[in-house]
Amino acid sequence: MSSIVDKIKEIEAEMARTQKNKATSYHLGTLKAKLAKLRKELMTPQGGSGGGGVGFDVAKTGVARIGFVGFPSVGKSTLMSKLTGTFSAVAAYEFTTLTTVPGVLQYKGAKIQILDLPGIVEGAKDGRGRGRQVIAVARTCSLIFLVLDVLKPLTHKKIIETELEGFGIRLNKQPPNIYFKKKDKGGINMTNTVPLTNLDLDQVKAVLSEYRIHNADVNFKCDATVDDLIDVIEGRIYIPAIYVLNKIDQISIEELDLIYKIPHAVPISAHHEWNFDELLDKTWEYLDLIRIYTKPKGQLPDYSAPVVLRQNQRTVEDFCNSIHKGIVKQFKYALVWGSSAKHQPQKVGLTHVLNDEDVVQLVKQ
Repeated sequence: MSSIVDKIKEIEAEMARTQKNKATSYHLGTLKAKLAKLRKELMTPQGGSGGGGVGFDVAKTGVARIGFVGFPSVGKSTLMSKLTGTFSAVAAYEFTTLTTVPGVLQYKGAKIQILDLPGIVEGAKDGRGRGRQVIAVARTCSLIFLVLDVLKPLTHKKIIETELEGFGIRLNKQPPNIYFKKKDKGGINMTNTVPLTNLDLDQVKAVLSEYRIHNADVNFKCDATVDDLIDVIEGRIYIPAIYVLNKIDQISIEELDLIYKIPHAVPISAHHEWNFDELLDKTWEYLDLIRIYTKPKGQLPDYSAPVVLRQNQRTVEDFCNSIHKGIVKQFKYALVWGSSAKHQPQKVGLTHVLNDEDVVQLVKQ
């Protein structure tokens, strides 16, 4: 592993001393591709298995998974204990949590898995500490809480973002609008629907050549950069994140006003359970979840146990499958009350798209 780290440092040093201009863009693009490949190699555990290591493999439960990422002793374990009732060792010294501790947060009828990850250290992306395992688990999350100590400089925020970026996790960003497909023959076919100011065909070919890709269709629907192209080839992961700024009980109101200006931030006090309502509301919003209530025939809707769906998977068929895989085979039609229905109730099929807090009655054949 040290040889991979050495190669990464060599490439980073070469990139740092290379002037950025039109003439060097081809060379820099190739270096960035090499760097991305090495980081992926560093990320892959020996033997090629995808496991996170002892204490890091946690089975997925619930409708979504939130990972707590932060420096040691920022209050992650305290926050998790207060939110879920799960005990994660809490102490006033660093590196208390040494394995991934799972818990379940119940909110708006949804079971959301929470993972308290060991404190991240600077240099994690280069193999320091247990950073590799921590980030491997972070990649499986639906949402990341970056827990920061409000008393310490927000350079911590930048360091953690850099570590996560180094391992291909993009926070609060949309994937670049690039269509990419490998093929067996025909060379590189590049098209674009918008003017490209950062890339040309030679640069694209150079980056693809690093990945030994010599036949592919690439269509740019945005003014992409080399980094965007590498992200698409590497299959980068785009995850929403909330910056949880803890220990606000130790700062002034004026300082609190400044913190509220940080995008995606929620200031809290885990110890005093201050501002948990706002944190939970933003969590629900960023997870993009909706609640669907069931209505048995001849009875009132059951508002106590909603079926929770993701915004991008909310058809009647998704609803049926989340209850039981066998329901679709017996499905005749559904009656829907709520904002997705044109009239109350509306008779719909499996492709009907549901909205938050709709009521559904299934009719079987």
